[in-house]
Amino acid sequence: MLIFVAGLAMTVPQCTELPRSLSGWEVSGAGLDTRHATTIPAKNGTAEIRVTIRKAGLFGIAADQPGWIDVARGNGRPLRMLSRAENIACANIRKIVYYRLDPGIYRVIVGKLQTPRVKLMLVHGDRTQGFARRGRLG
Repeated sequence: MLIFVAGLAMTVPQCTELPRSLSGWEVSGAGLDTRHATTIPAKNGTAEIRVTIRKAGLFGIAADQPGWIDVARGNGRPLRMLSRAENIACANIRKIVYYRLDPGIYRVIVGKLQTPRVKLMLVHGDRTQGFARRGRLG
């Protein structure tokens, strides 16, 4: 019995219920979207994908591994991160970085990756999910 209990302690906790904004994490699809996750290849520790935002709001990029997540409009400079949340272990989400985005096309660049591919998902967010730094945000 002791061996069985020790084995349970080492397993990843099961998610009882993910927030609605993350409900598509286990669904695979093409492109970055809020209804499903997508897995894209990384080259030299960096992966890039484009996303179209149709309605302004707070959006996050969820990733299945630690890394540096930048979002830039078109070919412009990366935007300032608004907030972040880390490590939802039961869903294998290691990081979510939030940005306030207006309608348009954005590049999502994920760097410092440790594996040859990364799983990403676009997430509707709210300010209560993590924080960036003290002082003025956004």
